[in-house]
This record gives sequence, structure tokens and C-alpha cells, in this order.
Amino acid sequence: MSRLAAYAAHEDQSRGRRFAEPKPAYRSEYQRDRDRIVHSTAFRRLVYKTQVFVNHEGDLYRTRLTHSLEVAQIARTIARALHLNEVLAEAICLAHDLGHTPFGHAGQDALNECMQEFGGFEHNLQSLRVVDELEEHYAEFDGLNLSFECREGILKHCSHHNALKLGEVGERFIKRQQPGLEAQLANFADEIAYNNHDVDDGIRAGLITLEQLIEVPLFREFHAEVRARYPALAGRRLVYEVLRRMINRLVTDLIDSSAARLRSSAVASAAEVRTHGSALIGFSGTVREQNLELKTFLREHVYKHYKVRRMTSKARRVVSALFDAFFKDLGLMPEEHAATAARLEATQGPAGRARAVADYIAGMTDRYAILEHRRLFDPGERT
Repeated sequence: MSRLAAYAAHEDQSRGRRFAEPKPAYRSEYQRDRDRIVHSTAFRRLVYKTQVFVNHEGDLYRTRLTHSLEVAQIARTIARALHLNEVLAEAICLAHDLGHTPFGHAGQDALNECMQEFGGFEHNLQSLRVVDELEEHYAEFDGLNLSFECREGILKHCSHHNALKLGEVGERFIKRQQPGLEAQLANFADEIAYNNHDVDDGIRAGLITLEQLIEVPLFREFHAEVRARYPALAGRRLVYEVLRRMINRLVTDLIDSSAARLRSSAVASAAEVRTHGSALIGFSGTVREQNLELKTFLREHVYKHYKVRRMTSKARRVVSALFDAFFKDLGLMPEEHAATAARLEATQGPAGRARAVADYIAGMTDRYAILEHRRLFDPGERT
């Protein structure tokens, strides 16, 4: 801890946990957070949750689990270089997608539409709900009882309306303050990871070609560099050599640019980071533009590709049909979830009933959601 910068998250300045616990003997508090996340049921389920490609479409595509591991690895590098709290940054990254639905953003969008009358659905809020309420491991409390700093870092964005309901963890959105530096860098690590692995998976799936990618300045620069150094290189090795250079450019620039901002800002504590007028972690102007060009390319050529849109369309129908069926008849859900829905309905009305149904669906893996859909609507499927 002695190597931490003054503006990093220091454990002795933590705002603690919602439920007091004895200090761990051989771990830090943020190590405890990370370990609880890794041992959670929601974390294990990420292995069968879509990133872009549904898991059964191929064994080598990224899932939410492998994505989270890649994000955490990038964040640790950045945190170490900037003398921030590496373990806290890792914990935030490992937990950031715990509330994601099956079928990626298509599932989230469909569930949000179903929940419009009942407060909507947003996966960041759901991730917080998972670690605060839905995980069931401990005798003395629901959820994982994570530290304030980890919980706040999970909540990447939040409306003013929802922030008012969240207590202290929603304060920064109400006061329009910045998150801690570890949370700021986790957002960028997430973006660096998914942009570059979506290029890799897009090529593997045959949705995009090297010829198309050369239109992207960042890819073109390093493709030319790799071809000049290894003229005979082709296939997977060529792609990997280009992508690792792209990731290195983004990570290095983020570290250098953020370090410069931190020096010029003269912030001397995590509290001063929060009240600073703007975020202090970020790319240089040139690399920010290069990264934006890459994101634009992926949106147009991968996320809007007809094969991805077909899966997206199917996913939305599956999620919508499940919600409609369960909401109308709680008896179609497993007893535990039906009982929870009835209990929440008794105290919160239809919104409580709907939230319990959304919790059940959001917790499903892709393949479980597909199986539940078959059980409900295919007479030939065993129930």
C-alpha cells in the first residue's frame, strides 16, 4: 500500500461495507471483494452469456466471463503504472457485467422494453442489485456485502431518478461528482478490451475481412508495421500481432495521458478526484479519435451485420416471450422464483412482481434461456 499515490483508493479511507464485518486476517478488504465476486454464482454464469456471439455458435468466441477477465488484466496494468489500487480496479472489472442478461445487449434492450412500466432495466443497476441483494451465500446478509468503493465503481452510469433510490452509492450522480480513479480506468479497460476482441471475433466469424479493417487508421498502421517486419506472416498470427500492438497503443496512451492530467490537476486525494471538474483518466485527443474510428467501424460492420442482427432478433423474441409468460403466470417459474415474485408483489405491487421476473430472466445463461423458451412453448420438449 505504500506505493499507492495519494489520489488512489486507500483502504484506511474506505467508506466501508453496508454490514460491518471483522477485518480479514491475511487479505486486504479489496481482495475480499474480488474473491467474493469470483466465487459468486453470477460470475460463474458469465461463461455462458453472450458477448457478441451466442455461446453455442462457437467455442472460441468471447463470453462475458472471458471478456471480464480481459478487462481486469488491462485494468491491473493501468492501475499499477499509475500507482492506483490495483486490486480494487480488478474487483470492479470482474463485477461490472454480473447483471448482464443472456444474449448481450439484445437481451438487455428486450428486458428494458418489458420493464418500461415498472422502472425499466439497466445492466449496471442489475449488477449492483446482484452484489447487494440477489447473491445468496452468507448467513447474516443478502448479497456479497462489498465495499462502498467497489459497489460505486460497478455503477458506471445512473439516472438522477434511480440514483435517488440508491442511498450513498448514488450520491455522486446527484452531486454530479466524478467516480474514483479505479472506477474511471475500469471504464476505459472495458472499452479497450471489447473493441479489440470484437475485431478478433468478427474476423473469426467471417463477418469482416482484413481488407475492410485496413480502412481503419489504427488497424492500418499496425498491419503495415507487422507486414513490414514479418512479410510471410498470415492468418491468426498476423491478426494477433496487429491486435496486440493496437491494445498496447491504447493502454500506453491512456497511462501517459492520464498521468499528465493527474500532474496538471494537482489533486492530492481521492476526495479531490471526486470534486474535480472532469474525469482525469482518458486518452489523448489523437488516440481518442483513433479509438472512435474503430468503434464506428465495428458498429457498422459487425454489430449491424445481418447474421448478428438475426441472432439479435431471435434473442429479443425469446426474452420478451419469457417475460410475458412468467409475468402473467408466476406458477410457470421455479418455486423459489415464484415465491420471491409473490413476496415482492405483496409489498411493491405489480412493479415488485415484474422485478422478480426480470431478476430470474437476467440471471439466465444463453442456453438456459433457450431451454426455458422451449419448455414453455414447444409441446415436444420435456418440462
